[in-house]
Amino acid sequence: QVQLVESGGGLVQAGGSLRLSCVASRSIFSFNNMGWYRRGPGKQRELVAGITSSGRENYADSVKGRFTISRDNAKNTVYLQMNSLKSEDTAVYYCNAAESYRDYWGQGTQVTVSS
Repeated sequence: QVQLVESGGGLVQAGGSLRLSCVASRSIFSFNNMGWYRRGPGKQRELVAGITSSGRENYADSVKGRFTISRDNAKNTVYLQMNSLKSEDTAVYYCNAAESYRDYWGQGTQVTVSS
């Protein structure tokens, strides 16, 4: 079993920045992919950004150029740097870690962007 613990959420004004962190309870080397998802009010969960074990990144079109995902294998941590935040970025953000046959999820961290 793996625990993922997110932190870094909060209330920020539009145009501001936040950095989310996701710490895993064990080494993240074995995960094929790690990512950040979000669920906004009245919306379905969507992928925000992902990063593979080889470091390849992918982003939702809505966050390209504003968000950056990174990983620090030595700290078992994945980050999501969010810049130029918009009100539509308001959501609960979840960390995900994917192995070949199962996924792990964190408990989520709330991000609220005020306009």
